Amino acid sequence: MVDFNVGERLKQVRKEYKLSQRELARRAGVTNGTISLIEKNQNSPSIAMLRKILEGIPMDLSSFFVSDEHAKDKVFFKADELTELSNDKLLSFMQVGDAKHHNLQILKETYAPGADTGKVMLRHLSTEGGIVTKGAIELTVGDNTQILKAGECYLFDSTIPHRFRNTGDEDCEIISACTPPYV
Repeated sequence: MVDFNVGERLKQVRKEYKLSQRELARRAGVTNGTISLIEKNQNSPSIAMLRKILEGIPMDLSSFFVSDEHAKDKVFFKADELTELSNDKLLSFMQVGDAKHHNLQILKETYAPGADTGKVMLRHLSTEGGIVTKGAIELTVGDNTQILKAGECYLFDSTIPHRFRNTGDEDCEIISACTPPYV
């Protein structure tokens, strides 16, 4: 797993775009205290919160997490070369390569018991699919909710509001893909 300092990177990006903490907070619709705490690594943002903040720049998640310009040429990846996209104790999203250069995002997702992508349903311009490889996940897509167990799969239009929750008592692992990348 590649070590990634979310706070340091957010500060770097914010300064590259010549934004104060207050201006980024205003654009993103969050408090400037939230930006400050994240930059000091005193608050670990959820993927949804980080996405909201990055919309104020604007920047997609792939660009935020990938800083190596030669990443588009890489073909093979060892387990410890995946890029961690979340800094959450309950959720882990590990990305294969640089999604923005391939128009495809491949993730190894891990949901601890009780993990949830958030009360606000996700929605983005993509198609996504995945295979549950361990445990079980409750997936809601629109008005449909189903618990998927190891070996079961999903594929849907991501413009439909959706949410992932681990309601079980063991970790759930999913290998997923999204095109274009979830940004």
